[in-house]
Amino acid sequence: MRRVAKKLENSFARGHIKVKHGLSRLVVTSSIRQAQAQQHLTGRMQAGPLVLRCALGQTGLTHAKREGDHSTPVGEFRLLGGFFRADQTLRHAWPFPMRPIRPNDGWCDDPASAAYNRPVTLPSRGGHEKLWRADRLYDLVIVLDYNIRPCRKHRGSAIFLHCARPDLAPTEGCVALRPNDLRKLLPRLAKKAVLVIR
Repeated sequence: MRRVAKKLENSFARGHIKVKHGLSRLVVTSSIRQAQAQQHLTGRMQAGPLVLRCALGQTGLTHAKREGDHSTPVGEFRLLGGFFRADQTLRHAWPFPMRPIRPNDGWCDDPASAAYNRPVTLPSRGGHEKLWRADRLYDLVIVLDYNIRPCRKHRGSAIFLHCARPDLAPTEGCVALRPNDLRKLLPRLAKKAVLVIR
């Protein structure tokens, strides 16, 4: 079964397999794989008939997310829209609002700030993440509806679906797909798609 899933994943990445448009539900579960003599948490994303490997938070999944715990929150989250690097990624007919990232774009991760878990313009006094990154992890980044409405202090911020590192190294709490998989998947999603993490 694992060999079949891997074959489907490779075929999708090369564009040999078609996944229907209008996918409304993505389901992510965790698994542990061996990586360079240590256990390495990764995830599996079910997208219609397709299973894709993804990166998760360094400390796994949690039902009680806290700022800085390196965990991915469990739950069902809408994909609200997001950002893309126009100098790295071609504009597509994405099903939700996407805007180009500017060098002064950031996202507040400071629980003491009134802008906590909101986009900010840099420079910013509070703690923040830069969205314009040299490592290309945010060439495509989708904001998940986690701790947005309402926003609760210390419950976690900047929970995104974004590009993974080549080895699917753990994230700070986000879900990350290989860039080619994410590029091919996003246009096939429904406008009100949800990401279920369990």
